Amino acid sequence: MNMPSGQNDPITNPCIRNCCLDEQDICLGCFRHLDEILAWRSMSEEERCCCYVKMAKRRGIQQAKWMAKK
Repeated sequence: MNMPSGQNDPITNPCIRNCCLDEQDICLGCFRHLDEILAWRSMSEEERCCCYVKMAKRRGIQQAKWMAKK
């Protein structure tokens, strides 16, 4: 996931083209909720930043689940 650099660059779409939704409609590629994926183009920079924070939390939770299964 490309995190924003803090510069004036627009926040890029985090899609990695590995789309697979789980039972809560979270993409296991980028960790956005389906609603966030659909709204991405109309989100403000601030909303996108908040989305990145949520994505990082979701990724951590999912990685912990994957590790627990090993």
